Amino acid sequence: MFNRKTEKILTHCITEHKENVYRLAYSYVKNKDDALDIVQDSIYKAMTHLELLKNPDAVKSWFYRIVVNTALDFLRRNKKVQAMDHEMIETYSSGAEDTYTDIDLKRTLESLPDKYKSVIILRYFEDMKIEEVAAVLDENVNTIKTRLYQAHQLLRIKMNDETTKGDRVR
Repeated sequence: MFNRKTEKILTHCITEHKENVYRLAYSYVKNKDDALDIVQDSIYKAMTHLELLKNPDAVKSWFYRIVVNTALDFLRRNKKVQAMDHEMIETYSSGAEDTYTDIDLKRTLESLPDKYKSVIILRYFEDMKIEEVAAVLDENVNTIKTRLYQAHQLLRIKMNDETTKGDRVR
């Protein structure tokens, strides 16, 4: 079993990073309730499998890995249905003011395969170092560097395509 010190370290990590963990879950599912469910499921998984944590110093990356995997599992299970929360519905309703801030980037990021999207989200939205991203995704550092480079290339190509389409429409 695990010891109380490890449980305290995990509890401290969860409370210290709760906003980041929620934002990470939300970045995958784009729905408040689903993001909260993912966070709750992740906490449950972490607490009930605490004996799997080999190094208490790596608790943050271990817990983030649980959150990412839980979010990806959720997306796989609910692939056909994409629910929108109240704020998203208001944004798309006819009475809402149009906002175009980074909409092409968001759309393009969403179209990336999960292995690239995860790297981009963790590196830039969660401001993690390459080594931390590798630990969260349980991958080699060089693999993460390659995926990050490939993700940049895909984003660049897709953003250029979006820009070209926009120019043709005008």
